[in-house]
Amino acid sequence: MELDKMDENDWKYHGEGNKSLVVSHVQLSRVLRLLKYPAEDSENPPQTVEQAYRQIQNIVDFSSNVMSSLLGEKFIHSGEVVKLPLEFVRQLSIKVQHQRPAWRCDKVMDIYSGCALCLPNLTSPVLHQPTHTPPLCIEIKPKCGFLPSSKHVSKDIKTKVCRFCMHQHYKVANGKWKRRSLYCPLDLFSGNRQRMHFAIRHLIEEPQNNFKIFKGGQCVYSSKEGSDDSIDLNSLLHHLRPYFLYGNNRINSHMTSKAVLNDFIQVLVNALLSGGGGDGGVMTDRRGEGRSFCEASLFNKERIRHGSQGLPSDSVLFRILQTQMLDTQDIEGLYLLYRRVEQHLQDFPKERTRLQIDGPYNEAFLEKLQKCPAEDDGSVEYAVAKVHQYCAAMTAKDCSIMVALVPSSEEEEDDDGQRRLRDFLSSRPPAFSYSVSILDLDPKPFDSIPRQLRLDQKIVSCYLRTGGALPKGSLPPLPGIFTAAEREDCTLLFHPV
Repeated sequence: MELDKMDENDWKYHGEGNKSLVVSHVQLSRVLRLLKYPAEDSENPPQTVEQAYRQIQNIVDFSSNVMSSLLGEKFIHSGEVVKLPLEFVRQLSIKVQHQRPAWRCDKVMDIYSGCALCLPNLTSPVLHQPTHTPPLCIEIKPKCGFLPSSKHVSKDIKTKVCRFCMHQHYKVANGKWKRRSLYCPLDLFSGNRQRMHFAIRHLIEEPQNNFKIFKGGQCVYSSKEGSDDSIDLNSLLHHLRPYFLYGNNRINSHMTSKAVLNDFIQVLVNALLSGGGGDGGVMTDRRGEGRSFCEASLFNKERIRHGSQGLPSDSVLFRILQTQMLDTQDIEGLYLLYRRVEQHLQDFPKERTRLQIDGPYNEAFLEKLQKCPAEDDGSVEYAVAKVHQYCAAMTAKDCSIMVALVPSSEEEEDDDGQRRLRDFLSSRPPAFSYSVSILDLDPKPFDSIPRQLRLDQKIVSCYLRTGGALPKGSLPPLPGIFTAAEREDCTLLFHPV
């Protein structure tokens, strides 16, 4: 990219989160991530150019120096800070404004600093040679995969029902979503293929902002916040079917909807369990049977017929879960340590730099985080290390996984050199080249901890108040899209022999 020849017409709106907006290049596999401000600050930027640059550089440093070490370099793309021409940024802001969702327009794109984060476009990967079928990319926001066991947990329900499942009730009660997602992260992180299949099935049925599918860089399947539109299964099947023509359960090149969805989920589970190197050893689930099941999950424990509980130690889910479990105190215990640090900073404000409360995110920061003593010695250093661990864990609880699938050759050579389709009776899904990446690895600010505690209290009290029942006016879960697919399978076909 030649920064002095930037043209807004080479870029298109890609998506946005709470703090930044993303545009993608129409030809190159590149995205630019730009900061956002509250709309009321649009005339007066809330920070200087130097502060904006430092904010983005902090994201790069935290990703490359801290999260890369915790999660594994092979999964991380940290990107680089770039300085863009201001006129290009202003024109780009005008161009993408009409493509933004209305509910995101309470914030505006930063048009003053010209600073942006340049990253590879993980929705259009450059894997092997181009094929006739564009790459398929699946973005999953898995959320927290374990139940807390800290002595500081004040409400017993938190040790039985996972945070995600409780948060669903709170979001529906507050109108953020019209219907509850039946996905449970503990099923996905279990390492048991049946439970993982069950979890992904519910992500497909109610994606919310936890599941998206991209085809050739375009988002073809997702949810709109606050919408009660039902998910279009036929549209999803239309996009998926060409990738799975060579799987099982197909008759005269027709493949049942159930088979397409099952093959798709199987491929996704394989990618999430693969390591891409390393010893591939299976983790023994030391958390115990009780902590690996959420009482709100609809998965019936008795359904587990075979297969291990546990994740391969070089898999993306294992690395994310290990990092999430740096939160050993729970927010209730962590808040007490936060208060210790806050009191120390009130007495000695200049200590904020030495303790690296706001970075820099370098090797010294990582060492503080990793060498935290096992026992609380009452020091501010211990409290700071625990706060750093908690913030890294929160980043891992909020990250996204991008699985890119590129179909391998659709035909195989047999012994005679004749080209043939896969064995008709094969139960394997088709072969894909794949890559797995982790994104959304921004550092969580120290000052957000009191807000985290308040949110935790609201979520738990809402769940206890309703007894886990959904509020009136919320929509029931969709009659499973898989049920419709299964009905389609009830067809008898007779062939002359």
